[in-house]
Amino acid sequence: MTPENRSGGPTRRNERGRERNRSGSRQFSSTAPAERTRRADPARLVAYEVLRAVAAEDAYANLVLPGSIRKHRLGRQDAGFATELAYGALRAQGTYDAILALCVDRPLTQLDPAILDALRLGTHQLMAMRVPPHAALDQTVGLARAVIGAGPSSLINAVLRKVSRKSFDEWLDALVTGVEDPVRISSLRYSHPEWIVRALRQSLVNHGRPVEEIDALLEADNAAPVVNLVALPGIGSLDEAMAAGARSGELVEDSALFAAGDVGRLESVRSGKVRVQDAGSQLVARALAAVDLDRRGAGGEQWLDLCAGPGGKSALLAAIAAQRGDTLVANEPAEHRAALVRQALGAVDPAVWSVRVGDGREIGAAYPEGFDRILVDAPCTGLGALRRRPESRWRRTASDLTELGPLQRGLLAAALEAVRPGGVVAYVTCSPHPAETSAVVQDSLRGREGYTLMEAGPVLDSVSNGRSLQAGHGATAQLWPHIHGTDAMFLALIRRTAG
Repeated sequence: MTPENRSGGPTRRNERGRERNRSGSRQFSSTAPAERTRRADPARLVAYEVLRAVAAEDAYANLVLPGSIRKHRLGRQDAGFATELAYGALRAQGTYDAILALCVDRPLTQLDPAILDALRLGTHQLMAMRVPPHAALDQTVGLARAVIGAGPSSLINAVLRKVSRKSFDEWLDALVTGVEDPVRISSLRYSHPEWIVRALRQSLVNHGRPVEEIDALLEADNAAPVVNLVALPGIGSLDEAMAAGARSGELVEDSALFAAGDVGRLESVRSGKVRVQDAGSQLVARALAAVDLDRRGAGGEQWLDLCAGPGGKSALLAAIAAQRGDTLVANEPAEHRAALVRQALGAVDPAVWSVRVGDGREIGAAYPEGFDRILVDAPCTGLGALRRRPESRWRRTASDLTELGPLQRGLLAAALEAVRPGGVVAYVTCSPHPAETSAVVQDSLRGREGYTLMEAGPVLDSVSNGRSLQAGHGATAQLWPHIHGTDAMFLALIRRTAG
C-alpha cells in the first residue's frame, strides 16, 4: 500500500521509488525545541518501536510491526505511514548512517542507540518521504522527548537540520565523491553492506547475468514488495481478495497481488485457505509437483518437505497432493517451528499430511521406504529476500556462507538417499550465491552414480502461466527480483535413475 503523506496529499515517487518533497520552499518551525510538541505521533511511535525491537532484541520487523500497529490502534493511512517509515529506515540504514556520520560531531557508535534510531527515522522522512521538513523535525523531536527524554532533543534537532540542507541525491553525490571502488559506490548508493554487494555481483555472473545489472538488483531489493497471495488448490478462493482490490498474479495460477492494506483482515487468509507467499516460492514448489516421474507408487506417491518450517511451501504441496491422492510428510527439527507448520497445514485434509519433528539429515532411518518427491528448501543466508526482510542485510555476515555449507550439503545428501528410484529431489534456496546453490549441488552429486540433474528452466516455465521466464542457466534455474519481481529463488531438480 502506498500511504498518503502526513499533510493529506498523495505521495510522489521518483524513478527509484522514493518519495520527494519538492513542492514549495522547505519551511521549518520558528519555535525553539523546548516549545515544540512533547508527544509522540502514534504512527511514528510504531516505527520507532519496530526499530528499537530490531536493534535491542534482535527481533524481526515483520513480526513486531503488526502487533505494534494493533496496540496503538492505527487506522489504514497511519498504518501505511508507519510501515513505510519503519521498513524504509531499516532498508536504508547504511546510507542514512553514512549521512548522519557527516552531521554528528562524534562517532555514531558513541550515540545512545535509541537516539540513533530516532535520527534514522527523521532522516528517512526528510530524504525519502513527502513529509514537510518542519514536520519531520518537530515530530522526531517530540518522539524523542516522549520516549527517550528531553535531553537529546537539541542534538536531534541540530543534526536533522544539517541533514535537511541537502536533498538525498545531493547527499549521495557527496558520499561517493572521490570513491573509485564500484562496490563501495554501490554500497553507499543502495544501502547494502559491501560484502553483500560483492556476493550479489558474483551471483549474477555465476548464473549467466551481466555484472552491470548489480545496481538494478540492489535497487529492486530496496523497493517495497507487493503482498503475494496464493489460493490453496482445491481449497481456497481469491474471490474475497479480488473484491478487496487485489489483482491477478501474472506468474502463477491461483495467485494474486494485494496492495489494499492489511491482508490479515481477509477471512480467507485468516482461515489459511489463502496464504501470503512470494511468487518465487510458489513457482519452485509447483515445479517439484509438475515433474513427470518415471514411476508411480501403488496407492499414490509419497512426498517430503525436508525443511518445512514455517510451512508455506508445505501447505501448497499438501493441497496439490490432496488433489492427486498423494501424501506429504513435513519435517522440521524445531518443535516451535513444527507448530507453525501444523498451523499452516490446517486447511488441508489431515489425512493427507503428517509432521515429523527431527533432524532432516536422519530422515532415511525414520522413513526407510523413501519418497517420490522431496523438497529441500535449505536454510540459507536469505540474500534473495532482502526486500522482504529489511533488517537481515545488517545481521548477516560473510561467514554465514561457510557456516551453512555443511548443513546444506548434509540435507541434500540425505534427500538423495531418501528419494526412490524414478523420483525427484528439488534443491531450493532463497539465495543466489554460488556457495549456497550450484556449489552445493555439484559437491553433492560428485562421485554419486544414478542421479541426473534435470533442466529446471523448462519445468519452471510449465508452471508460470504460459510465460517464458528465461530463468535457466545450464541445468539449474535462478529467479531475480529485478527481472521477475520475485525473491531470488534458486532451483535444481535431481532425478534418481529408475532401477
